[in-house]
Formats: sequence, structure tokens, C-alpha cells
Amino acid sequence: MAAADDVDEEDDGEPVLEASGERPGQPPVLLDAVSQGWVDALASRGVRYEEACSRLHAELLRIAFKELHRRRGRHRISGPELDDLAHQSANDALLAITRKAGGFRGESRFTTWAYKFVVFEVSTKIGRHFWRTAGMPLETEDWERLPDRLGMDPETQSQARELADALHRAVDEVLTVHQRRVFVAVVLHAVPLEALVKEWGTNRNAVYKTMFDARRKLRSRLEAQGYLDTGAGGRA
Repeated sequence: MAAADDVDEEDDGEPVLEASGERPGQPPVLLDAVSQGWVDALASRGVRYEEACSRLHAELLRIAFKELHRRRGRHRISGPELDDLAHQSANDALLAITRKAGGFRGESRFTTWAYKFVVFEVSTKIGRHFWRTAGMPLETEDWERLPDRLGMDPETQSQARELADALHRAVDEVLTVHQRRVFVAVVLHAVPLEALVKEWGTNRNAVYKTMFDARRKLRSRLEAQGYLDTGAGGRA
């Protein structure tokens, strides 16, 4: 059973179980041969099932390492801890896939569907790593790239540094502890929204509201200090 193309790198939301192929007025979706092979193997028992799980785990582990490498500039995880996180992600993804494989109906290739589970697990575990290390001081380069992430466009390097310093002070001085925690997680560390929601037991709207209020406060401070024109079109 050959592996399909890797999952879309930007899709790190929680995987959604696909609907049944039986739809009123529509023919059932027929699985491609490779996908059908995976579904049949994961529905089997004994040696065939164990071999399928072993092959799938190897693929999931490859994707986990690839996703961690893609995000290496944001999580700063390395060495044995990175290896452990990759293996945990692959293990948890495999468990979820084997439980839900019977609901797969072929709206994408099976491996594309399966890879979404491991990407989600990596995202969640990076989020948990962030919460464990949230008290660590942020490095200078974190703040220097913040204006760009907020859609601001300083014309020179010196202006970029000044704006980054002003943002750093504003985050410390005008945001509540909760707002700062969410803002730093989402904007600086790029912790996926689904990971925040799962870790806090909250919902998307609550996170959106916190980010909206934080950005509004930061923009007001920067406008008052002359770093941004009133009504400027950035996304802060």
C-alpha cells in the first residue's frame, strides 16, 4: 500500500470523520484501490492488522518529524524531546485512526486523511509544550519578527526594531495576563487555534474575542505613541 502525497501543510485543524458514502440522490463514493487496501487491512485481525499498523505508524512518524521540522523556528524543541514528541504524536494519531478507519468513505486518499490526524497531534503537543515553558523569556528575534506577522510594514531595519520594541512594551504594559498569554501563543509562537481550544477546554469564539481585544489595545497604544497612523490599515 503506497503512501499518498503528504497532507496540506497548513491544515492543522482537528480531523473530521467523513460522512457515509450513502447519500440521498447520489451514488456512494468508491474508494481507490490503495485506500481500500488500508481500510480492509485495518479492519482485519492478526498478522495483517499488525503489519498495516506498523506500516502506517512509520508513515505517521515521518510526517510528524516533517511537521516539527517545518515549525522548528517556532517551538525550539530539539534532541530527545523532539524525538519523543514525534513518537507520541504518531502513536496517538495511529490510535485515533484505527478507531475511526471504518468511517472513512474516500472523499480524499486514505493516507491524506490519516496524515491530518498526526499533524493535529503535533499541533496539540506543541501547544502543550508552550504552556509548560510559557514563563521562559522571549528572545529578541521573537519580537523583531512580530511587526511582520501583524501585517505592519516598517520601511527600514531601524524602524522595524523601534516598532518591535514598542510592541514589546505595549504587550507588557497594556494587555492583561490572559490577553498576553493568548497573544504570545498565537502570534509569536503560532500555536494552532485548535490546540488552544483543546488545552483550555474553551471554544474558538472565546479565543477570537481575546485576540480581538488584545490587537485593539495594541493598536491604540501604537497610534497614541505615533508609531502608526490613526486608522492605518495594518492588522494589529
